[in-house]
Amino acid sequence: MSEIAIIKTTEGEMTLEFWADVAPKTVENFKKLARSGFYDGTCFHRIIKGFMIQGGDPLTKDPSKEHSWGTGGPGWQIKAEFNERKHQRGVISMARSSNPDSAGSQFFICDGDASFLDRQYTAFGKLIKGEEVLAKIAGTSVGASNSGEPSKPLRRIGVVSVSILEPMVK
Repeated sequence: MSEIAIIKTTEGEMTLEFWADVAPKTVENFKKLARSGFYDGTCFHRIIKGFMIQGGDPLTKDPSKEHSWGTGGPGWQIKAEFNERKHQRGVISMARSSNPDSAGSQFFICDGDASFLDRQYTAFGKLIKGEEVLAKIAGTSVGASNSGEPSKPLRRIGVVSVSILEPMVK
């Protein structure tokens, strides 16, 4: 078993299991960022009920930079690791621009089946606990984002911390 991540949010905790077998570099990148505290104090800046919740942008730590939320990263990009894992509810995957190798720190957790993303985005794990937290975050009221998309949360859904833990052996 590989390590797990606990994403502690202002709405509760979500526990994720990594898929290091299909996306080893992506998993390592996420763990490296989490261990350094990179995600602490960020927020979910893009929420589309029935589709996904997106976070991991360091610019979201600063409310005055809200106009550029969704554009931040760690200062590097990682090569895509497209794989056969399906984008279903609870799956965590890397957000990116139109360039397949442009993912850095932003991630999304699917709130529904999003098979149109399969083999085009790097799925690297799935929720094993905290379905109700995902549902609560996904159900947050949203308004129009800068692009006009109805995905901007009307209240801040914060990421308090992301911890990486060894799995408990049953």
